[in-house]
Formats: sequence, C-alpha cells, structure tokens
Amino acid sequence: MPLFGRKKLPRMSVDVSQYVLPNDTGICLLDCKLAFNNLTDKEKRYAHYISQAAWHGGLIVLVQTSPESPGIYLLLQKLFRAQPVASLQEKATACGLTEEDFKAFLIYAAAIYSNMGNYKSFGDTKIIPNFPKEKFQSLVKASAAYASDSAGIQKLWDSVGEVMYSLEKKLQQLGLGGNGITTYFSGNCDIPDAKLAQTFMDDKEISPYNTRLFKTCPADTGKPSYEIRLASGVNTAGKDIEGGEDVTKVLGDHEFQGTTFKVTRGDYSKLMKMVAENLQKAQEYAANENQVNMLGNYIKSFQCGSIPAHKNGSRYWIRDTTPIVETYIGFIESYRDPFGVRGEFEGFVAMVNKEMSTKFGALVAKATDLLPLLPWPADYEKDKFLRPDFTSLDVLTFAGSGIPAGINIPNYDDIRQDEGFKNVSLGNVLSAGYKDTKITFLSESDAELFKKWKLPSFEVQVGLHELLGHGSGKLFIKKEDGKLNFDPKKVKHTETGGEITSWYGAKETWDSKFCELASTYEECRAECVGIYLCGSEDVLRIFGHEGDTASDVMYVNWLNMVRAGLLGLEFYSPQTKTWRQAHMQGRYVILRVLLEAGGDLVTIKRTTGEDGKPDILISLDRSKIQSVGVPAIGKFLTKLQVYKSTADYTAGKKMYDCYSAVNDDSDPQFLSLRDVVLSRKQPRKMFVQCNTEIKDGTLSLKDYEASPAGLVQSFVDRFQGTTTDDILQELWDKDRVYF
Repeated sequence: MPLFGRKKLPRMSVDVSQYVLPNDTGICLLDCKLAFNNLTDKEKRYAHYISQAAWHGGLIVLVQTSPESPGIYLLLQKLFRAQPVASLQEKATACGLTEEDFKAFLIYAAAIYSNMGNYKSFGDTKIIPNFPKEKFQSLVKASAAYASDSAGIQKLWDSVGEVMYSLEKKLQQLGLGGNGITTYFSGNCDIPDAKLAQTFMDDKEISPYNTRLFKTCPADTGKPSYEIRLASGVNTAGKDIEGGEDVTKVLGDHEFQGTTFKVTRGDYSKLMKMVAENLQKAQEYAANENQVNMLGNYIKSFQCGSIPAHKNGSRYWIRDTTPIVETYIGFIESYRDPFGVRGEFEGFVAMVNKEMSTKFGALVAKATDLLPLLPWPADYEKDKFLRPDFTSLDVLTFAGSGIPAGINIPNYDDIRQDEGFKNVSLGNVLSAGYKDTKITFLSESDAELFKKWKLPSFEVQVGLHELLGHGSGKLFIKKEDGKLNFDPKKVKHTETGGEITSWYGAKETWDSKFCELASTYEECRAECVGIYLCGSEDVLRIFGHEGDTASDVMYVNWLNMVRAGLLGLEFYSPQTKTWRQAHMQGRYVILRVLLEAGGDLVTIKRTTGEDGKPDILISLDRSKIQSVGVPAIGKFLTKLQVYKSTADYTAGKKMYDCYSAVNDDSDPQFLSLRDVVLSRKQPRKMFVQCNTEIKDGTLSLKDYEASPAGLVQSFVDRFQGTTTDDILQELWDKDRVYF
C-alpha cells in the first residue's frame, strides 16, 4: 500500500484542447550529415561515445518528470520494438482505429520521446493522447507485444492507462504541493519543505543540482524526516571513489533545526554507471589533455555524486577552446524544478559550423566595446571580461527534455564570474525549428517583414542574449575571509543613492538566493540586453546587416519580442496564478515594461479575424524604439542587474511579480486576451535526431524521415535491447511508493 496516496479530486470542466497535440504538429530533422561526415574517424568515435552517454543519461529525465513517465515510455518502447509502425497500424485499423486516431497515437508517442515524459518541456503542461482511451487500449491489446507478453503489457497498461488521460487539477501541470506534480520531491512535500532542505544543504555545502528530496512522516511519531538523494553510480554503501571526499563527509544522518536529514547517494545508479562507462570509452578518442581531464572529472562526478568534480570538469571544458566536436553533459538547467535549484539531466554533442562561428567570434572580439554600453554603472560589471568561446554548432545529439536555440554555460556562478564560460548557438536547431508556419497577431506588412527577417534577427538576439546577457554583470559577495569583492565606500545603490547593504554570503549562489525566481529573472535580463544592444551598428555589421536591412533586422527583433510577450500568455495558469515557462514569462514582463513606457510605442487591439473569430493586433511604432523603447528597457534592465548584484531577492521579486501579473484590472485586459491567444496557438515543433552506430568496426550515421514514425523509429534503434527497460522499471517501482 502506498505511503502517500494521491487523493482523487472532483472532476472539473477542463479545456482538453490545451493538453493534446494536433495531428499536424510539425516534425523536423536535425540534419547534421555534412558536418558529421567531415569529422575524422577518431572524432566520430569521440562523438559517438559521448552521444551514448548523453542518451542513456537522458532517460533520467523520465524519472525527473512525473511518476508515470517511465511507465508510459516503457509501454511505447515495447509496442514499437515488437513490430514495425506499418504493421502496428494494420492491427490498429483492424480493431477500429481510424487513420486520424493512429496519427494521434504516433504524435503522442513522438511527444513522449521528444519531451522525455508526458509534460511539455516548454510550458510544463500535461500531454494527453488526442484519441479515446478505449481505442488506445484496443490498440495495445491488438499489438504483437501484447500477443507475446499479455500479462506484462496488461500490467503496464493498468499502471498508466488511467493517469495518462487524467486531467485532475494537480496533474494538469508541473509544480510543487497544490500547484502541480513533480518528482524532484516526494508527493507530500511543499514549499516550506523545499526551503528547509535548501537551508540545510547551504549549511552543509551540498549543491542541489543532482539531488531529489523525499519526506517521510512515520505514523508513530508524526515527525517528518527527509532523505536527500544524490545521483551517482555508487550507492551509499558502495566502495568509495578517490576524490569523492566532499560527498562521503555529508553522507548519513544529520540533525538540523530539530529535524532529521539523511543524505544518501545512488539515485539512478545503473543509468549513471552507463553514462560514466561511455565517457570512459570516449576518453580514448579525446583530442587533447583538456578533454581527457574534463571527461575524467565528469566520470568521477557521475560515479560518486560530486558536484565539485563536475565543476572541475567544467573548468577543463572552458579551457578546451574551439574544439571540432563540442559537448556538455550533466545536471544542468533548473527550469523544471518548482523550487528552481535542481538540475535536469541533459547532454549534447555537436560539430562546429565554421561560417556562423566566425560571426560569433567577431562579436566576442567586440564585447569589451559593447559592455560599457549597458545601462548600469561600471562597478556593477565584472572586474574583467573573460573572453569566452562562442561557436555555432550543428547538433548531432541533444538528450534531455527539449532542445534550446542557444546556451551559456556552465551555470556555476563562481566559475562564470572568476574563470569564464562558453556560449553556443545551435545552428541546425535555429534553421529547422524556428520558422513560423503561420504568423499570428501582426498586420500584413509586419508579417511580411517578420517572415523575411525573423531568423536573421533571432541569430543576432541569440548572440547578444548568450554572450552579453548571461555573460554580463557582477555579483557582490562577502568571501569566507570577510572581505567584500567590491568597494563599499565607492559603490552606490542606483535606486536609493545610498550604500550597498546586501550581498551574497560565501556559501550562497544566485540560484540558492533567488530560488524559483532565478531562471525567469535571468532569462528576462538576458533578453533585455539583447534588444537593448541590437540597434548597435557594429553588432548588426558583424552579422552582415547594414543600411535599411540593418534597420529591418533591429525592428523585427523588437517586434518578435513584443509578440512573444503576448504569446507568453499561453504559459500562464490562472488557476494557480503561476507561470510555467521561464523565457515566456520574461518576454511577457518585457511587453509590460514597453506598454508602461507609453507614447503608443506598443499598442494592442482586439479585432475580428478573417475566420470571424476574436483576434488580436499588436503593433510596434518603429520610429519610437530608440526614443521611448530603449530608455525604458535601460531603466528596467538597471534595476534587474542591481537587485541581482546586491542579492536583494525581496526587491527583485516585488518588482518582477508586479510586471508578471496577469489580470483584467486595466487595459488591455491580458487575462481575457489569454483566451484569444490560446484559441490561435500553434504547437511547438519536434525534432528527429540521427543515431550513430558501430557495425563490424565501422562507425556510421543513420538519419530518419521527418515524421512521427521516423521519430519513433529513432528511439527504437537507440535502445534496442531490454537493459534500459529493466533499469527504468526498477527505478519506477522504487519511486512509486512516494507518489
């Protein structure tokens, strides 16, 4: 009997259309054949084994997403592994599914694989099948998998069939406590538990990146206790690993503020071992000592659960400049932890696109001239700009819940501030996935410009966002020796004019201080930097834009931002008054700032579309961008940076929450506009990725058709045996008692 039963809630009226993906959802191939074929055999093998590590680690995301995600994935893998898609469709037709039903089934399967679970990686809402449950069950029973193992497949269906379709309020989105479902915490945890655990981990200097939190309340005492699980190949009782002393010293029971905390390791242990084993194989094909040392530290981190070891690996990664094959792997982004501090596993492997990388390199070279143009005083900027590597990459492998357009990593504040970072732009992701099939909410003339210049303007925005957005700004810190890393007699607070009275403690980080606010606040800051600087003639010239073309690119970048702010309403949940996507919340905040600037810089009008249904027209006066828009963003951006620099969570949250509010208290009544945005939303595209394989000693690349069936087949080929099935089943069984 489960320790923590999930209470059934009364069924409420729900707009099911917001939780299904239409059958015409776009699917793109991440084409990397030319870049891969240009690699040497040694480079290909290096890429292959790190890809294997990334894909096996990526399965961890299923366990990090929802209680049922591993089971749904297992069901799909068994169905598709047992027979080809075409054969399964024949069986589906024979048992009463229409062609549209089967398309819906394939789209659902593709979505599970693409998001590594049944919640959207971009938006965090649940994904349910777009055809009746009874027909899904019929398909399962008609399958070859069911014919060969009826008891096993029936057990899987019984475990996931009901919850797969359930839209009970708590299950509609990811969140903590009453705001949604999460597996970063046991089902009985809420925000106070997360805060207490964070205080404990700060005190013990335990990074939360590779952890989960489980709470138990014994019936005899009623006193809660907590288990903090660290991801590692070695379990708590396992043989220690040299260099893992930072982990072993905190393992075991601790009394803290009258509560017992138990620190264990071994979460996802068998998958973590597979990651480490493949990285060991990749080491044999490393191009230099930096790569050897980088992988060595990653292996140590994944074996013993040490984040300091991963940080050391990241230091070598930063030093490995302009590699032919670029990679990164680990528990990286904290977007989907409701508390904002735990990392989701991801890993990528990509090849350098030399033409676009040249442009980004020129932007890096110009960075020291551009940084002084930012609106905050020089004292709020890093003491020294550490020139990062900035490359455009063609992705071979990106394992995790979703694929971004650009990345600025590592996310460790101390390394970023004192040692450096890298920027990457994912070129084949941009070219394949960021083309609108239908452009909503713009006038005909704006839509034409938008269609022509969206991709070039987005390349500029990505460059500025990653390099000078995430790469700028100083954190004020009081070090362990009591010294401040700024001059308190010289530096003044831009908003009060007084002295600086707050800063980060030696054990505090940006994430631990700003927690659930950190991701969206930082994305908003980086987006502001992008539009603030995109009018620079020097910047636009680097990307090949001059004269009227440059003006159009700058205008479309701003237009894209205000339109994205409106589209962001899709990712707001009125029931819980929470945002489900960090970037889109940030873009909505920027839209609010620009509307507040006045002068009719941005106007939003309700209209009627050609289809006779409610529509929206959003307009941007390009003649006022420099005179009204840039000063407004500059003023707001300064506040964002100052509150971040001074660790002033209270002031930062108050301001950010104000701009994040969605209501009908004043025009343009965003809460009502949200209904129109939802009625005209378009599904996010999914990506089919290639596989690498070694047969008879020869390594080759295998690509797939850009279709749901192609995406499905790529996963069948990727995990051909049942080893990973058995591991996921074991992890799923172990965790189910907590949800």
